[in-house]
Formats: sequence, C-alpha cells, structure tokens
Amino acid sequence: MDEKYDVVVLGTGLSECVLSSLLSMEGKKVLHMDRNDYYGGECASLNLTQDGQSPPADYGKDRDYNIDLMANGELVKILLYTDVTRYLEFQQIAGSFVYRDGKISKVPATQMEAVTSPLMGFFEKRRAKSFFEFIQNYKHEDPNTHQGIDLEKTTMLQFGLESGTQDFIGHAMALHPDEEYLNKAAIETFDRITLYVSSLAKYGKSPYIYPMYGLSELPQGFASAIYGGTYMLDKPFDGLVMENGIVVGVKSGQEVIFYFCSKKVAKCGMVIGDPSYFPDKSKVIGKVIRSICLLKQPIPNTGDADSCQIIIPQRQLSRKTDIYIACVCANGYYIAIVSTICETSLPEKEIEPAYALLGHICDKFVTISDLKEPMDDGKHDNVFVTRTFDATSHFETVCNDIKDVYERVTGKPLDLSNPPNKQQN
Repeated sequence: MDEKYDVVVLGTGLSECVLSSLLSMEGKKVLHMDRNDYYGGECASLNLTQDGQSPPADYGKDRDYNIDLMANGELVKILLYTDVTRYLEFQQIAGSFVYRDGKISKVPATQMEAVTSPLMGFFEKRRAKSFFEFIQNYKHEDPNTHQGIDLEKTTMLQFGLESGTQDFIGHAMALHPDEEYLNKAAIETFDRITLYVSSLAKYGKSPYIYPMYGLSELPQGFASAIYGGTYMLDKPFDGLVMENGIVVGVKSGQEVIFYFCSKKVAKCGMVIGDPSYFPDKSKVIGKVIRSICLLKQPIPNTGDADSCQIIIPQRQLSRKTDIYIACVCANGYYIAIVSTICETSLPEKEIEPAYALLGHICDKFVTISDLKEPMDDGKHDNVFVTRTFDATSHFETVCNDIKDVYERVTGKPLDLSNPPNKQQN
C-alpha cells in the first residue's frame, strides 16, 4: 500500500461506490476499501443467515431475500452514464399506490386516470385533470405553453388543489418526503412529476424498477465497473494521516520493519467515506426504522400485484414524514419493507398503520439505525463524508447526496449528459 492515490474511498455503500466509479471514469487513481467482507455497507441486502436469523426451511434460499427497491430517475441516469447496467438485472415494480383515509389507491398519472380515480371528488377531478393537462403541455422553453404562470415564482399551494390531491401529487408522484415543497417554487415539483409520468410511460405498470438480487447488487455493479480503480474488502481502517490539517494518507493494518510494527499507509490527496468511518466528523440527526415483513399473500387492495410501492403521506397520519412500503415476491412469499423516520420513542408503533395494510404477517425483522450527515463540507481538510440512507425507498435522496459530494470534491456539478471515454477493466 505504498502507492500514491488521488482518492481513497472508505465503505462500499451505494453513494461511495457511485462516487468511486465517477471519479475513476475521469482518470482519478482510486483506492476503494471496506472493513467488511461484503459490498453495501449499511445498505447491504444481507440475507437472513448473515443477519443472524434462523429462518424456517420453507422460507427458501437466502438469496431470494436479498431485495430492495429503487426508482427510475437520477439513479438510472447514473447507471446508464457509468455503463453499470451491463452487470445487473432489473425487474419492474407492478404498481404504485398511495394511502388516503385508511385505504390505498393507484396513483393517477394522466388526465384520464385523474377523472376515474377514487381519490378525488367530482369537482376536484376537474381541477386535477386541468392540472395534469397543464403539466403535459408545459414546455420550459416555450412561453406560449405557460398560460401566464411563472413556475419560478408560483408555489404549489397557489394551484388551489385540495389537501388530499396535494398528498398524492406531492408525495407519491413528486416524491417529496415532507410538506416543505408546498411553499417553494413549483418548478422542481413540476420536473419531478414530469419524470414520474415519463417513467410510467416508459415502463407501463409503474415508474419503478428494482435490482433482481437486492440493493447490494448496485454497489457490486459499480465495483465491477471500476475503470482502473482498486477495490479491497475486509480491509481494516486504522485512521487518517494528516499534514498541516490536510489528509495525506489512510492507515490500514500493520507491517513489521526490523522488529517494529508500523501501520501500512495508502498515500492520497483526498478521502471520501461513510459516517461510520468518521464519528467525529458526522452527527446524528434522527433515526430510521425498517421492518422486513414476510407475507404469504399479496398486499390486499393492490390487485394481487406481485410487487408494488405504497406511500403513506405524513398528513394522513398527522406525522412530519412519510411512511414507505416496498413489496416484491420471492420464493412463494411476499416481502414488504416498511420504513420511516422515527418521530417518537416507540417507532414500531408508528408503523402499525402500515402493518395494518399488509394483511397477515408471517414474520418480521425490525432494525432501527441512526440517520447521520457530515458536520462540515470537507473542503478544509479534503475529508468528505457522505450521508446515511434515509427512510425513502426510491433513492432520489441518495442521488442528491452523490451530486452534492461530487460537486464538493471536484468543484463542478455532476453532468450526466456526456459520459467520458470509459476505460476497460
């Protein structure tokens, strides 16, 4: 480990693996290490045996339970940009649903679906139909399609939609995790809805896809597309080497020199890592609860869909944040992952409304983890810390973190429109 690297990346979570791949594509010499002997870090899709469980034999093979959900959107653009799609298999999510007044309904995404949706009354359907027509016809570059509305100044509240309509549009389509978007310029929400509708048009049943063998397949796919980088699993991290307040190396393991032990050092110009490697440079801003539920039947009222995503908008349960349910079928069982930000000291009680939607639950495995973010931007010492995964199941927030760290590291925004020449491994 006496080589000099441009970047050392610590942890093989999705954010770290994407950043490693992006930087190596740009010609950076990257060393990527993980103290674990598996890919994925905190986002690893550990199977039931790895997770310390002893599942009954009829649950089937471990690999069948390596499941998670992702959405078409920024992450798919990054997958295409880095050519990682050639290493992965994807399957489409069959349905997209939203919770309202104790029931779940399909998310309407067109004028016709808005007219027939049980989510709205007669007069609200007319308003929603006009709203979707406006979105469909709106072109940023053509003022004739703007109907005199400046989306840079107009807020979503000013469109006059009922609160229930705001819920499914803002949370189940635009994928906002809370209500802050309502008082902000509507342009971002319009772009998010356009992405949802175009993704639905592309895939048919829903705008969502997921990796066949779990979220761990995503970082492993980026590791396969290393473009000249070096990956090392099961490699200890023993601290940073600093000079004049700037990182110049990473210590890992020991070597014996003339009967003395010293730490091996990988010299580098900067370090990127997840918060678990830098407890003194990250802070806890909340907790996330995730409950993996095993079902023998599809979720009721989803049309017997073999896979689906359900979003429970926070306003429906008088909460501050949404609850997410992602469900897929594996080995004759249905696996539903319920997740949200903890708001009380009894987080599992918070997700009981989600449990109630699932029907009979054969078994469940609950974890509660810290939600962490960096304490500074890393520019003063060249140590850049990523965020941990939040409760969302569509990974758009992960992509926001990737773009944020990339810009802090390189000094330029991430442009996915023009991939650089990709080196072959």
